[in-house]
Amino acid sequence: MTTAPDTTSYDAHFKVWRGDVDGGGLEDFTVEVNEGEVVLDIIHRLQATQAPDLAVRWNCKAGKCGSCSAEINGRPRLLCMTRMSVFDRDETLTVTPLRAFPVVRDLVTDVGFNYEKARQVPAFVPPQDLGPGEYRMQQEDVGRSQEFRKCIECFLCQDTCHVVRDHEENKTAFAGPRFLMRVAELDMHPLDAAEETGLDRKSTAQEEHGLGYCNITKCCTEVCPEHIKITDNALIPLKERAADRKYDPLVWLGNKIRRRTS
Repeated sequence: MTTAPDTTSYDAHFKVWRGDVDGGGLEDFTVEVNEGEVVLDIIHRLQATQAPDLAVRWNCKAGKCGSCSAEINGRPRLLCMTRMSVFDRDETLTVTPLRAFPVVRDLVTDVGFNYEKARQVPAFVPPQDLGPGEYRMQQEDVGRSQEFRKCIECFLCQDTCHVVRDHEENKTAFAGPRFLMRVAELDMHPLDAAEETGLDRKSTAQEEHGLGYCNITKCCTEVCPEHIKITDNALIPLKERAADRKYDPLVWLGNKIRRRTS
């Protein structure tokens, strides 16, 4: 009596980038894959069996911490949310660090750029005439902001945005889609009192955060693991409001009158 061959496991071919800030390259590995596994499982197996010094950042393995961001076959992905079953068994998978950020070692990159940009976005300004517990918003406004709050800070959108991915010199002037989305969220918040303090979020988005660099290719939306419609629901509306503020003569006149009467 013969037994059927096991079709739930197989050997996969990987190319994994190894190196540090001084340079490196791809190394070839053949590693076992079992049914239901994700790429992070395979990276862990590589660490356990062949490359114990392989560096990779991860935490929750549930697609909620954003730590295990890397590139698989050139596409920014979360290692823990990319199932091996989406690839052909005879396909060679190339795993590399995020291209837009400096390499620390192997698959770990220095994403400090993103935290610098986060600090440059002024925080929510509470209305002066309302105290804690007195805030009231329409459910529609809550839902609009809640979509953006789903961000897990994986920075895949930052990595795939060609403005910073292909042009290192733009990083000083461009915040990237994740933080322009934050500006958009605050600008559309019905209780944000930034303008009462003299802060024009639409103007700062254009002049300080580089909104004009974005040409709405939607690559940021395509890689978002939380399926946030970054381009359609945040960046395009913010661009429209910024353009109205700067170029619409009626809006310009209304702002002039409002300033004069106040």
